[in-house]
Order: sequence, then C-alpha cells, then structure tokens
Amino acid sequence: MAKLRFDHLFTGSAWLHDAVLTVDDGGILTAVQTAADLEARSDEAVEHFRGCALPGIPNLHSHAHQRAMAGLAESSGAVDDSFWTWREVMYLHVGRFTPDDMQAVAAQLYVEMLEAGYTAVGEFQYLHHDPAGEPYDELAEMSLRCHQAARQVGIGITHLPVLYSEGGFAGLPPTLGQRRFLNDVPRFLRLVERLEKERDGSSAVGVAPHSLRAVSPQDLQDINQAFAGRGPIHLHIAEQGKEVEDCLAWSNQRPVEWLLDHQDIDASWCLIHATHMTDAETRALAATGAVVGLCPTTEANLGDGMFNAEIFRQAEGRFGIGSDSHISVSPVEELRWLEYGQRLRLNARNLSAGGAGRSTGRQLLKSVLAGGAQACGRDIGEIAVGKRADVVVLDTDHPLLCGRFEDEWLDSWLFSGNQSVVRHVVVGGDIQVREGRHRLRDEVAATFRKTLEGLRS
Repeated sequence: MAKLRFDHLFTGSAWLHDAVLTVDDGGILTAVQTAADLEARSDEAVEHFRGCALPGIPNLHSHAHQRAMAGLAESSGAVDDSFWTWREVMYLHVGRFTPDDMQAVAAQLYVEMLEAGYTAVGEFQYLHHDPAGEPYDELAEMSLRCHQAARQVGIGITHLPVLYSEGGFAGLPPTLGQRRFLNDVPRFLRLVERLEKERDGSSAVGVAPHSLRAVSPQDLQDINQAFAGRGPIHLHIAEQGKEVEDCLAWSNQRPVEWLLDHQDIDASWCLIHATHMTDAETRALAATGAVVGLCPTTEANLGDGMFNAEIFRQAEGRFGIGSDSHISVSPVEELRWLEYGQRLRLNARNLSAGGAGRSTGRQLLKSVLAGGAQACGRDIGEIAVGKRADVVVLDTDHPLLCGRFEDEWLDSWLFSGNQSVVRHVVVGGDIQVREGRHRLRDEVAATFRKTLEGLRS
C-alpha cells in the first residue's frame, strides 16, 4: 500500500487540488481523495509530487523494431518514393534482427516513451521468426523479448501478435522480405496462447490480423471467431491510396466498406490509420464503437494522407494515438499534428475542442486516454478507483507552463513548444521517471548503442 500526493491532478474528467492517491500492492488505485478529506497519520509515508498530474497516456500502436531505423529512410531511393519503397527499406533493416536485438531496441524505445509521458504500449509485433523464416524454438520468442523489455523498464504492455499469411489482395504470394512474418492460423493461435500465459496486471494480450491485404477473408474470420471476447483486435486499414485501389480491384469495395460488410466490428476492434475513407465510411465506422488508431507523425513521414478527424469527431467516433514507426516518440507531437492537420485542411482553429469556450488540449487528451485504454484492453486512461495507478507529472515551474492553471497547463503542454516538461512518471504505483530521467536511462542506452553498431557493421 502506498500513498501519492499531487499539488494538482487532472483525473481525465475533472481537476482536483492537493490530491492523494492510495495504491494497493498490485498497482491499483483504491482511493482518490483530496488531502482535506484525509485524517493525517504520522505513521503513513506519503510521497509528494510537485506540479500538475494527469493519467498516463496509452501508445496504442508500436512496431518496436522500427525504432532502430528511425531517420535512415530519408534518402530517396526511387524516382517515385512512397510508402511502398519505404517498406522495402524497412525489410532490409530488420532482416538481421536477433532476439537480443529486439529486446535492446524495445527497451530503449520504452524508456523514451516513459520519459515522454506514455505509460502503456500496444506492441503490434510481426517479426516472429529467424532471418531465414524458420520459427524459433520458443514460438513467441520475439514478442516475449518485448515483454521482457517492458518489465525491465516498467511500462505496461498489450501484446498484439500479428497474423501475416499473404503478400497482397487475392492471395498474392509473400515476398522474400516478409518471410519472418508468416504464420498459418493454428500456429498463430499457439503463439497467442503462449503470450496469454505471461499476462499479468501490467500486461494484456490481443491479436492483430495485419491488414486485408496480408490475410485472407477466411483467416480473418477464423481469428475473429477464435479470439472473440479474449481481448482487443487490431488491424491496419486504408492507410494508402494504392491499398484502396487494390481492394476495389479485388472486391469492388473500399477497405473499410468491405470490413464493415464482412465482419462484426464492435468496441473490441481498433482500426489503425483508416486514412482513406469516404464520409459515409467515416460515419459508419464511428457508429460501431471501434477505436481508430491515429499515428500522425508516421502517417506524415510515409506520405499516407490525412485522417478525416472532423467528421469522425462530429459522429462521436473514438480514437487514440500511437507512435508506430517511432520517427517521433512524443504524445505532444502526435496530438499537435492531429489538430494542426485539420486546421490546414479546413482553414479553421481549435477544431478538436468541439465548441466555444472549451479547451482543445483537454478534449484531445480525454479522447486519446479513453480510446487508448479501450484499444489496449486494460484498466488505464483515467485516475479513478479500480484503475491502474499510471500518472504523469508535468513541471508547472517550467517556462512553458508557469503562470498557467488547470486546462491552460494542458493546452500549453501541447501547443507552446517542444521542450520536455514531463517531470515524473508513475506506472502501477512505481516511480519510473524522476526529474525527467528514467531510472535505467544510461544502462539501456549503452546496450542500445552496442546493438545498433552490430546491426550496421
């Protein structure tokens, strides 16, 4: 049992001042009170955090291995450089990855996430097998290395092992670069069951049929039926214009249109990107209760396009954010890109606020906290009794935040600069970041540097 005291606390729905959280030995909040409501006891140890606290932010979409190549695909290798040429570069970069490499890169990434204010990650993991495409003796080896990295540095994790069985629509054969990703449904479900044995209070397990182009309709149906009720289901969809064209050629329907017609999409689903949708698809998807996983920095880096956020918001659609390829590991940058992209599209301001007199930062954070928690399938995203004690503390003495109050802290964090103002991070009641530094920053970074040197030698 522990007690944590905060000068100012945004629960996800309301502000409290001089707040005290009681956390049980399993990292769950058992009381959320103000100090005035408590009877002082001299024998109780209370750790006091100065600043403005808020719920830890879920990062719902991560490919950990891609952190090792961030910035290394910015020299054009083709006349018509695109997502598809970037993908071939990515395949080359991960071709030599070992399990040790995966753990070292994931640990570095997760430290960066924690220092930025993410306290949970949805790991969309498809690098399953050895470089020749042969399964490891431990079928879930690569996902378990991500699990070990998450435990090492103290971030919550939702495992999203990926089913990848085809190279394109209409059953195109996989390419050589995809051989490490491939499974059939029975072997994939054995991998999922192995991960479920490792599940604990700080982790969860979902599944991720990669995309409509990478699994057959029958495989998608089989996975949906086998996993129904066990956890979240994530799927890349409608990320690229070419993907829409190929889907139309295959089925005479657009990707989201096809999915809604052929699967029972509900709140257990998270559709990643969903960039290219008609207005009708956008409204229909919002009505299902599924979460859309938005990754604005990666979508911009890859030239994907811009999500139709305003119509989705008006239809009360649910969304969260992810850092995806990790060319940026910052919830601030994801949320700023999301809002600014819509401002550029529509020549208007503060669109995410949803009405006059409302805070854009507050509304964005409320949305991604709720959407990220739903997509990760964990009791997070809110500071309330029964939830995990995941808390991010911002430095209100920092020049970017000083002189602000309540929602102004949130708006200024997101929209007033690029300096980090994250001071402390608590995950499951345990302090992982103090004064802006993760407890294992130097140790993890040293291993990461050696790993990159080996991968590039």
